[in-house]
Formats: sequence, structure tokens, C-alpha cells
Amino acid sequence: MAQRCTATAKATGEQCARQAIEGGKTCRVHGSATGRSKAAAARRLEQAAAEAAVVTFGLPVDIAPSEALLEEVRWTAGHVQWLRGRVQELDDDGTHHSLVWGETKVTDKGSGVAPGTDTVESSAPSIWYILYAKERDHLVAVCAAALKAGVEERRVRLAEQQGELVATVIRRILDELQLTVEQAGRAPEIAARHLRLIAGGDLT
Repeated sequence: MAQRCTATAKATGEQCARQAIEGGKTCRVHGSATGRSKAAAARRLEQAAAEAAVVTFGLPVDIAPSEALLEEVRWTAGHVQWLRGRVQELDDDGTHHSLVWGETKVTDKGSGVAPGTDTVESSAPSIWYILYAKERDHLVAVCAAALKAGVEERRVRLAEQQGELVATVIRRILDELQLTVEQAGRAPEIAARHLRLIAGGDLT
């Protein structure tokens, strides 16, 4: 929803009744018709869209703390990868690179002797890079928290337990098949080979 223009109308001395341009603070009459003002408004909209794209809310779910940490690691790693792509897309106009150069201050002078908009451009990091850096820091933090909580150790123990369960099931199956001595001798090697294939993702 567009906000009301923040400039003061000369005729009434009161706040302008017009709507500001989308993403801007003033209407077209009070300075937002210039290219720089439109660019500033577009940058604010881009920043809002970027922040909304990174953060996604959902309904609460029942989950174990260790699994929640792993989920957070996975999601944050995905955010970092996605934001890295946005940072890599930032262009270079031959004079300044948009990664480190842009508008840092826009002053609206809606009334007075010289009404208009003063824009200051200087070296400043892009909002995409700021979000990227924050997500990288968060990824390091959640990874450290997961390791401190012993998540990896528990995953190893779970894998060992699953392996022992599979081995027990295979032994029971082979015992019930009443294999010959030769077949029974080959069974462990064959079972181990197929388990390695499954572990490597080859299910064919």
C-alpha cells in the first residue's frame, strides 16, 4: 500500500495529500519524478523483496532438537547458495560496481527556495551482499551449535545401529534358506557388495 507524500504543499502549508510513488516517500510533483528518486524507490523495493525472499514462515511442527538443528543447517546452506547467486549477478557499469557502490542518502526538499531531491552516492555494500554475509555467519553459528550438541556423533551411532540391524536380518534370511556350504561361504561377500552399492546410491 502506497504511503502519503511526506512533502509540504506550498499552497496550503500542510502535508501533501497525494500518494507517494511506490517505494518512495514523495509524489511525482514533490521530487519523485526524477531518475534518481525512481532509482532510490526501486532500491527500497528491492531491499524489501530480498528480505522477504530469504525469510519464510510456517506452522509449528513436532521435531527433535537434534533434527531441528540439522534442518536449520540445511535451510541456511540453501539460503547462502541462493544469495551467492544474487551477489554474483550484480553488474559492473565500467565505472562503479553495484556490489560496493550506490545511493546512501536521499534528502527530499519538497518546499523552500530550491525544492527537489538531493541524492548522495558513495561506496556502500549492496543489500544482497549484506544478507549474504549475515546468512554465512548464521550458517557457521548453526553448524557450530550442531557439532557442539553432538548431532554428528548421534548420526554415526544411528548408522551403526541400522547397519547392525541389516546384518542381523541378512543372517536370519540366509539361515532360513538352508544354503549349501559353498553358497553360505559366498553369501557374506555378495551381501557386502550389494550393501556398498546401495550406500553409494546405486539402486539399479
